[in-house]
Amino acid sequence: MSKLLWKSLLAVPAAMGAAFAVSGTAIAAESASESVVSFDQEPVQLAQITSVSELTDVLPSDWAFQALQSLVENYGCIQGYPDRTFRGQRSMTRFEFAAGLNACLDVMAVLISQAGLDPEDLATIRRLQEEFQAELATLRGRVDALEAETAELRAQQFSTTTKLRGQADFHLGAPFDTFDTGGIVEDSVSVASRARLNFDTSFTGEDLLRIRLQSGDGSFLNPVGGLANAGGDGFNVDVTNFYYSFPLGSRINATLSATGLAGDDWVTSTIVPFDGPSVADAGLPSFYSAGGVPGNAAGVGLNFALTDSIILDLGYNTSNVGGATNPAIGVSAAQGQSYIAQLSFLPEGFLNAGIAYVGSDNSEGFEGGAFGRTDTFAGLLNLDFGRFFVAGHAAWTDFNGGDDFSWTAGLGFNDFLMEGSQLGVYGGQLPQLAGYLDNPWIVEGYYEIPVSQFITLTPALIYGEANLGGPDDTGFYGALRMTFSF
Repeated sequence: MSKLLWKSLLAVPAAMGAAFAVSGTAIAAESASESVVSFDQEPVQLAQITSVSELTDVLPSDWAFQALQSLVENYGCIQGYPDRTFRGQRSMTRFEFAAGLNACLDVMAVLISQAGLDPEDLATIRRLQEEFQAELATLRGRVDALEAETAELRAQQFSTTTKLRGQADFHLGAPFDTFDTGGIVEDSVSVASRARLNFDTSFTGEDLLRIRLQSGDGSFLNPVGGLANAGGDGFNVDVTNFYYSFPLGSRINATLSATGLAGDDWVTSTIVPFDGPSVADAGLPSFYSAGGVPGNAAGVGLNFALTDSIILDLGYNTSNVGGATNPAIGVSAAQGQSYIAQLSFLPEGFLNAGIAYVGSDNSEGFEGGAFGRTDTFAGLLNLDFGRFFVAGHAAWTDFNGGDDFSWTAGLGFNDFLMEGSQLGVYGGQLPQLAGYLDNPWIVEGYYEIPVSQFITLTPALIYGEANLGGPDDTGFYGALRMTFSF
């Protein structure tokens, strides 16, 4: 068999593998949003290269460098991306397989045409084919089985556009003394739980339609704001989120909400790291709900990425206090309205900060209990030094001719004793609500522990001072929360 023909035969498997690797993302779609993967693929014009040194992400120390060098310089069977990268670690699609195979067959055809194919060479090829017939048959069977399994999964899948995500939270709270505010008495071990199912749908890969079903029962820490991950009554199932979010260009995102979004739901970040890991709801800056609209509120939000690190968030809610059917949710003459604007600075560095305004025409719940106008101005700050952070917020609220000042501050340690954990301590003065003699106070220390990828355990110690004028306005709790994500 001629030397040139042997070169063509030897070039095929190696060139196929390398061509497949370089085309691994040539046509592959980028990862979609959290809810769906798109199979639509955009073509990429690859660039022919004459030397492996033209590939900026291939180094002589790479294990496949010699193979790539041979394929480029001896066979010309390798192409790079327009930015002169190879991206050899990426996966390969069926389209890319075809493109790589075609490139290698072209090389083989040229080499064979130059050398010719005599009967002896043809006999050798047939002998090799017979020798590897068993391996080829096995490979063909595996491919057929994989295609059949893929077809079955597609036929039986829940939806091509929707993903089901869930979260369940279980709380155990043990007061070390009696928390008696006159209207609320908490003096025994309490259990609270909440379950959520999110149906997340995407139609373009960049939008999100979310419908959330939620059920739960139980609570404690009620005089000082309650629990962060609790809600519901008697395990009744309700639709607590119903909204559609979609991009308007490359730097604007819009959200239309039928129910479930208000206050902090409209902003890109609440800045402070206590929001989320904390067991008490006070970890979320409470000014976001100042003069809030009832939970059946409809609304609209816009997020403007002015730069990569400066974001302007706008949100508006409207509702009737009587409920969605008494009468239907109003817009122009709604009894309850709220609006929020927040400008956030979220760079890659250690400083995150934001300023916010929250306005409302439904101030029931603040001192006096009357409807009226509230205006809240707030600042938020987080100094993140890697594994150590210092954060807090301050807010001033004007309502019914008076004013109120609230704040929280604290510090924490990321990856404390184990990767993915967070140890935090924060405290502060909460807003003064209706019936309170003075502002409530709260201090919480928590330790969020990732037991596994799907289970998180968070023990906490919480002290609260309600200032409601009851026999015992202070309470000290031990609490434990277990969260399952699936």
